[in-house]
Amino acid sequence: MMCYGSERHNKCLKLLPDPGVSVLKLIASEFIGTFIMIFGAAATPIVDAKYPNAETLIGKAASAGTAVAVVILSTGHISGAHLNPAMTIALSLFRHFPFVYVPLYIAAQVLGSICASFALKFIFHPFHNGGITVPTISTTRAFFLEFLITFNLLFVITSLAFDLKANRKLAGIAIGGTVFLNILIAGPSSGGSMNPVRTLGPAIANGNYERIWIYFVAPVTGAIAGTGAYDFIKLQ
Repeated sequence: MMCYGSERHNKCLKLLPDPGVSVLKLIASEFIGTFIMIFGAAATPIVDAKYPNAETLIGKAASAGTAVAVVILSTGHISGAHLNPAMTIALSLFRHFPFVYVPLYIAAQVLGSICASFALKFIFHPFHNGGITVPTISTTRAFFLEFLITFNLLFVITSLAFDLKANRKLAGIAIGGTVFLNILIAGPSSGGSMNPVRTLGPAIANGNYERIWIYFVAPVTGAIAGTGAYDFIKLQ
């Protein structure tokens, strides 16, 4: 786990739960953080559907990246602000995160995503389907695109969180910037999900499950590969 400050107050990123925080608070932190992230990331494309050309690809990418950054900065010190089952699973597999917390974190993330998606549906009906992620390219290409952008994301996260030699002072901004970049690359083609719950909540709210398996399998495998890649090359 990374430190925040001198030994204690210079923290920039933390992906392990604070041992002094109750399990209920950890789960609440993941739920609220995921709610905010999904609300921010999915709202911009919905607004663009309701008000044509109100948002651009840059606006959609910036909204998602900003949402991720602010949640990391506001809740990272409590639960680690995973917000993403793919990340939670990958970190657990490489022993960066206790397996006992994995089901609880994923449950909180799924519930936060569903609640945010139905909130958007209530507010923006009938334009709420703008928040779904459905490929506009072939299944194979969409799979590898989601795999690669999730690889990029977890490579960056792992480097900032678990390498003591890394520059972590702007970790939240760096991770949000990676999300921003990935959506600029993949948004028009696959939606730039990188996260099973980014796809799941809007899919349930809209009843659209087209090729949804891509957004479960590709991010998880990409996250595992990205975490493993940095673990392999990091300086000892």
